[in-house]
Amino acid sequence: MQRDSENRVLRTYIGLGSNLATPLEQLRSALAALAALPQTALVAQSAFYISDPLGPADQPRYVNAVAALDTELAPLQLLDALQRIELEQGRTRKAERWGPRTLDLDILLFGDLQLAEPRLTVPHYHMHARAFVLYPLAEIAPDLRLPDGRALTELLAACPFAGLERLNRSETVTSEG
Repeated sequence: MQRDSENRVLRTYIGLGSNLATPLEQLRSALAALAALPQTALVAQSAFYISDPLGPADQPRYVNAVAALDTELAPLQLLDALQRIELEQGRTRKAERWGPRTLDLDILLFGDLQLAEPRLTVPHYHMHARAFVLYPLAEIAPDLRLPDGRALTELLAACPFAGLERLNRSETVTSEG
């Protein structure tokens, strides 16, 4: 595993979302693909959550989750791997922002790295205001602090759970969400 300057394994958090083509199965397949990435270990995953879509309201609700990975891949290498997984699962990138999609994989946090490049911003922009990111993240990393020092609990206090539904492991979701 890649280690930072203090010789620690880098923990990365990935946001997963889908609202097309049996979303629950899309996320399950994505988690299996994340677990199979080279130089990477899937160390935790949240429950699945149903959320209302951002952007156009005339689309199915999303199924979301967060996964924790330990990786030795560089940030852009991981981004490339995530985009390959999205493509393999039928993702078509369109000009429409926040439209429906088979799979969306976002790097939320990459260790304590703060990065602003044309292809990647870490921490993920607006994650602090998205319940469908914060609540699953808190489930697997309740004591997390962001690279700027803010505690995840502070972000949760400012972001209501309203609009989210936590799924039980036995529940299923249709392709219509």
